[in-house]
Amino acid sequence: MKRPSWNELLAVKTVADQRSFRRAADVLGLKRSTLSHTIKGLETALGVRLFHRTTRSVALTETGEMLIARMTPLLTQMDELLNDVTASNHQPYGTLRISASDAAISLLLEKILPTFIRHYPGIEIDLVAQGQLVDIVEQGFDAGIRLYEDVPKDMVAIALSGPLRFVTVASPDYQASHPAIRHPQDLMQHICICHRLPGGKRYHWEYERNEQQYALDVPGSLTLDSGALMAEAAMSGSGVAYVPECYAQSGLASRRLVTLLEEWTIASQGIALYFSQHRHMPVALRLFVDTIRATTRVRADSVTR
Repeated sequence: MKRPSWNELLAVKTVADQRSFRRAADVLGLKRSTLSHTIKGLETALGVRLFHRTTRSVALTETGEMLIARMTPLLTQMDELLNDVTASNHQPYGTLRISASDAAISLLLEKILPTFIRHYPGIEIDLVAQGQLVDIVEQGFDAGIRLYEDVPKDMVAIALSGPLRFVTVASPDYQASHPAIRHPQDLMQHICICHRLPGGKRYHWEYERNEQQYALDVPGSLTLDSGALMAEAAMSGSGVAYVPECYAQSGLASRRLVTLLEEWTIASQGIALYFSQHRHMPVALRLFVDTIRATTRVRADSVTR
């Protein structure tokens, strides 16, 4: 039997990770027909079928799952070996693709990426700002960054921040020209800038004080799916917004925003980097996690959800 080449094994692993020949071909920089021919040639040489293929999906056969399970640790060892070989030049290589909210990207740009890029200039960072929560494995991302509460339960989460406070804000002009807001229920008589969740539903604004809790579907003629845009809309006088404090900081500092209902604010657990516990961990991701642990002040232990 002809021994499979490294490229053939990498092709199998990439198709298994992406669950799509098209996406795997994009990751590998190959034509889809070339990748398909490579996989079929390997299956013929081995005398086994590695993938079930339909017009809409790709799934591993039982034999393919066994191959991936035993091959993944070997790929990890090879990546580590190759990076050890290049360690004398301090040039680890690779590409790290991360799906994140715009607030998370701002946090990375401020606190994590300057250190990471300085230490690992050979690693390319591909950040994709997405308001919606996506399946990072299916979409070909190495990791995602979201509010800790939104991290899928089967992922490993690494804390990027401490608790994240939500604030209710409006422009000074809006505040001056509308009735005072002293209680969350007062919002039902105001113009609010609503938040659309990834699934399409509007987010209910949440408040808590002295064991009193409210989750309000506030009225409003403007609905957005970006906290940054909601803060911008509030600064323009379009209404009241309810956003993570990081989105409102610049507006508050410049006095284009004022906070309302300060005694009623609640906090999220914070922002977390997350990735699959079932996939091979690329060297670039491992180094990124190490950088987070070295540069953040919050406890950044790996926690399987």
